[in-house]
Amino acid sequence: MLNATHSRTQPMSLAKALLHPAAKPFAFVLSLLPFAWLFYGALADDLGANPAEYLTRSTGDWTLRFLCLTLAVTPVRVLAKLPTLQRFRRMLGLFTYFYVVLHMLTWAWFDQGFDVAEMAKDIAKRPFILVGFAAFVLLTPLAATSFNRAVKAMGAKRWQALHKLVYVIAGLGILHFFWMRAGKNDFAEVAVYAAILAVLLGWRVREACEPGLRRQDGRRPGSRSDPGVPQGNSFSPRSWSSMLSRSRITWTLLPSTSTSAARPRLL
Repeated sequence: MLNATHSRTQPMSLAKALLHPAAKPFAFVLSLLPFAWLFYGALADDLGANPAEYLTRSTGDWTLRFLCLTLAVTPVRVLAKLPTLQRFRRMLGLFTYFYVVLHMLTWAWFDQGFDVAEMAKDIAKRPFILVGFAAFVLLTPLAATSFNRAVKAMGAKRWQALHKLVYVIAGLGILHFFWMRAGKNDFAEVAVYAAILAVLLGWRVREACEPGLRRQDGRRPGSRSDPGVPQGNSFSPRSWSSMLSRSRITWTLLPSTSTSAARPRLL
């Protein structure tokens, strides 16, 4: 009994912590730490024998890490029953774009000297650069439409369809990393990221294939834990009105030959 109570209070306390006013600023500062470390290393000349390559590789690595974190928000939110975790997903997605912009800038600066013609030749010549550039281009509209006004302007369906490009971007990111490491025949780190993304995307495929088996809050519809179903022998007007409202039933007066009776109409 005590263990069950303790397991229920743990998510509750974590949910309260995630709602704390300092939670998002704290997450923001944590997300900036990799950039601060790289910036300090560049100023202190402490990035190894090839600082340009170190910066390019590091910003690429952090792009993949933040992409994994962003895609992990929804599965963790559902499985751990922490709806408050959703408020961090936009921030993590924008930091993914922040680090991919840094990744592109280091390549354009150190490798190409901001020469547009040379950049175009490099993109056309090397497949892993082409794939990485394509992922960057696809990620740009996702970052540009990440605010609430964009959702209202586009409509929820169009916005969701656009943001499903993140799955294509994830695949392109792994392919970019794979081709980059192919020259050195070093695929260990690539396999780790590929496995993480495969699990996260596989969970989404499973949820899409079983839409009616489990709701986002982890409860099966119609079960005793469903708040839309009256519990026990409760037949109070409040419990039944709650169930009817959750079932989206509206009531209309239909004319009858004798009396007017209220009948349900399903939307």
